[in-house]
Amino acid sequence: MDHFADRLRAAPQSRLQRGAAAEALAVARELSRRAQLLEEPAAEPREMPDAGMFAAADQIMVAGHDLAVLLESADQVTEAVELVEEARKRAGV
Repeated sequence: MDHFADRLRAAPQSRLQRGAAAEALAVARELSRRAQLLEEPAAEPREMPDAGMFAAADQIMVAGHDLAVLLESADQVTEAVELVEEARKRAGV
């Protein structure tokens, strides 16, 4: 997660516009959704807003750290790490 966020921060605007920022937002939203479901299983998760392509790295960090605090098993951690790594590859950063 930290590596993905750092790569996004260093990426040129053109790469962010070509889809890296959208991919980052998508994974941040998924991490946020998972955290909300763990924290309040009965509540409908709220969607993380699109704060713009330059905020995507920060959104991944916030959502990822929120989820990390709530994970209860090594399998959950592994799954979250794989999710972020797959998104990083798709983003091309």
